[in-house]
Amino acid sequence: MSKYIASKKGPKKQPSEVVEKKPTTFKKKSPIRKEMPVKKDITFKMGMTVSDLANQMKKPAAEIIKKLMFMRIMASQNQEIGKENAELIAMEFGYDFQEEVITDLSRFEEIEDEDDPKDLVERPAVVTIMGHVDHGKTTLLDNIRNSRVVASEAGGITQHIGAYQVKRGGKAITFIDTPGHAAFTEMRARGARITDIVVLVVAADDGVMPQTREAIDHAKASECAIIVAVNKMDKVGANPDRVKQELADLGILPDDWGGETPFCNISALKGTGISDLLDTIQLVAELLELKANPKRNATGTVIEAKLDKGRGPVATILINNGTLRNTDVFVAGAVYGKVRNMTDDLGEKIDEAAPGSAVEIIGLQSVPLAGDPFKVFKEEKTAKNVAETRADRIFDESHSAKEPLTLEEFFKKQGEDTKELKLIIKADVQGSIEAFKGSIDKIEVLGAEIEIVRTGVGAVTDTDVLLAEASTAIIIGFGVGVPASVRALASGKGVEIRNYRVIYEALDDIEAAMKGMLDPVFEQKIIGEVEVRETYSVSKVGTIAGCMVTSGVVQKGTLAKLVRNGIIIFEGKLGSLKRFKDDVKEVRQGFECGVTLENYNDLKPGDIIEISAMKEV
Repeated sequence: MSKYIASKKGPKKQPSEVVEKKPTTFKKKSPIRKEMPVKKDITFKMGMTVSDLANQMKKPAAEIIKKLMFMRIMASQNQEIGKENAELIAMEFGYDFQEEVITDLSRFEEIEDEDDPKDLVERPAVVTIMGHVDHGKTTLLDNIRNSRVVASEAGGITQHIGAYQVKRGGKAITFIDTPGHAAFTEMRARGARITDIVVLVVAADDGVMPQTREAIDHAKASECAIIVAVNKMDKVGANPDRVKQELADLGILPDDWGGETPFCNISALKGTGISDLLDTIQLVAELLELKANPKRNATGTVIEAKLDKGRGPVATILINNGTLRNTDVFVAGAVYGKVRNMTDDLGEKIDEAAPGSAVEIIGLQSVPLAGDPFKVFKEEKTAKNVAETRADRIFDESHSAKEPLTLEEFFKKQGEDTKELKLIIKADVQGSIEAFKGSIDKIEVLGAEIEIVRTGVGAVTDTDVLLAEASTAIIIGFGVGVPASVRALASGKGVEIRNYRVIYEALDDIEAAMKGMLDPVFEQKIIGEVEVRETYSVSKVGTIAGCMVTSGVVQKGTLAKLVRNGIIIFEGKLGSLKRFKDDVKEVRQGFECGVTLENYNDLKPGDIIEISAMKEV
């Protein structure tokens, strides 16, 4: 046993043979490092899915879905991820995030082949009724479509925009009823070229009136065919020859006088002459050779849109081309939708709408604007992308500084060849307009032309601004006032209004602009407006006007224009400026003040004083 134990332990080593132990060393384990991605940008694109994001990040889709679940978002790999979620995921994995900048929507738009001539068929003409108030526009339309709308409208004035279709001899005609020429211009300003023919209604006993002139200006600007309906021929004192003469002076020459404009004598109230008018409309439509392809996806224009309490967003669509069907996916302006229900102008449900017809549809995500383009898409995803991109672009444009149309910039707005400067002229008297037009004709600059869109006597109005925006024109005023509301509208629309006292100054500016040399150093800018409420005569001082500052600011020693009934009757300097009994340097909007004009005392309650200052351009 002892041998066994001895053999077990082995022979005892001598001290000299003891091996020195080396100190134990422990290897430090390297820390576990997370694999960081190579620094790379993640570009978010419209319609990006979870799978698309995973492919860009070179990660499994399951890993992205897991992160989304931690964010309490349940999504599959084929589901759209959204911009905000994609940005959060990218930051979580250490990637830089950026959004794709889209400058051209064409890659989203479905490219459609041109219409085959064999597929083109005749489409109904789109007709707009225009004219002066109480000349019988709505009564005429009422007689044509046999529904009493006059009784349901306040004061017999059209309160909405509608579209109605009538059939005659197996052919349809679509009528657009507008509440005013401003609505017609607003639609044109948004690019809605929907009207083929304008029927200008003029009362035979009243002749050409201010709104008749406006209607002519709008019709000419839209380049539509014009038919004149001389209404109220049943009334005593009706004189159609007088109407023809007045319209001929405005450039609307009757066809029986050697011109190109058809004239029809009618009585909308009694229904006489309506058949001749419809025959004339169909004849003009045949000459225009209006064609459309019913086999393609529908395109059109929004005529009106509203938010119905029971049905949600509702829009009236005029189909320009193609056929609209139930369940079609579409985009109207920046609004996406799917046709859930469709009714015609009589309120009857229909399954499809042919070119040239007007229908009311529901199924929109929100309310579009009147005049917005309407288009059907094959894929729902494409329609969503287009709508979202347009909405983003509209938001960016509305929140960015709008570059106004000015004499300095009009060359940039036109083409590189022949440049056309469009003007709207407003003056205190007709003689100033005629003198200016005569002087304009004498200006000759190679490669540049001037077109006078409209002329008128009196102050600049909202209608002038809307027409200027639609026609990309500049408003020139001679001795007329510009109300603060009109200036605000012009500023928002990007329309320039230039006021002059002397014609040659305007001619010099226009000629210099046409030659590309316009370089003003100082310009007179309106900075405020006050309304005279009361006047007080003080000896040795003159007339003191008690005023309310209605817009902007009034500063002492600035230039002042006294406007009465839209006409400038005095132009000079502001004298004293007081708040109660104290002299002050300036008074802002909403406060009362007392003012005097240097060397002028004919001030009356209701007068408007425009305050302006010379500012460096």
